[in-house]
Amino acid sequence: MPKIGVILSGCGRFDGSEIHEAVSLLLAIDRAGAEAVCMAPDEEQAEVVDHLSGKPAAERRGVLAESARIARGQVRALSGVRAADIDALILPGGFGAAKNLSTFAKDGVGCRVQTDVARLLKDMRAAGKPIGGMCIAPAVLARVLGSEHPVLTIGSDAGTAQALESMGARHRTCAAAEVVVDSERRIVTTPAYMLAGRISEVFAGAEALVAKVLELVGG
Repeated sequence: MPKIGVILSGCGRFDGSEIHEAVSLLLAIDRAGAEAVCMAPDEEQAEVVDHLSGKPAAERRGVLAESARIARGQVRALSGVRAADIDALILPGGFGAAKNLSTFAKDGVGCRVQTDVARLLKDMRAAGKPIGGMCIAPAVLARVLGSEHPVLTIGSDAGTAQALESMGARHRTCAAAEVVVDSERRIVTTPAYMLAGRISEVFAGAEALVAKVLELVGG
């Protein structure tokens, strides 16, 4: 059974993993007959947001502990995961990807990527293992792998697409339920809620992404 690593970034669209995207991804992996291996940095969140008001909250939360909410407790500290442990790696979106996995939300094209996220992405590329990204997460891929000029999508937002290209990626416009495949670099991306208006579109994109990732694993 193929093992697909899933890097979570907390729990909730404003300060962690987008829950619909993460759950759609986990369901797609299970339906495809693969095993999801959830992981997250064991660090404090960049900020905590009240998801009812959309305003910052005066509290502190850990990325790993919050990610455990989505993973039903079955989540590993990212520092202990190696490329040899998994067959592919996928990053769902949510602002956690731009706040906790990287500083893209604050620093844009000059962002820093969390150390273990960058390490694992580079090791997966060196091993020739497939990588996937949803929603805003391709910005993390662009920052780490931009020197290879990967073909990526975040949907159709011109400003974000330009930021990805400024980091070295080549952006392709893509519908919410579709994927963009960089066969040479074995990278698959889908817009998810960067473009989707319905959760069914998010799931369709996640399912297409997982299918292509597993095809690359088999290839």
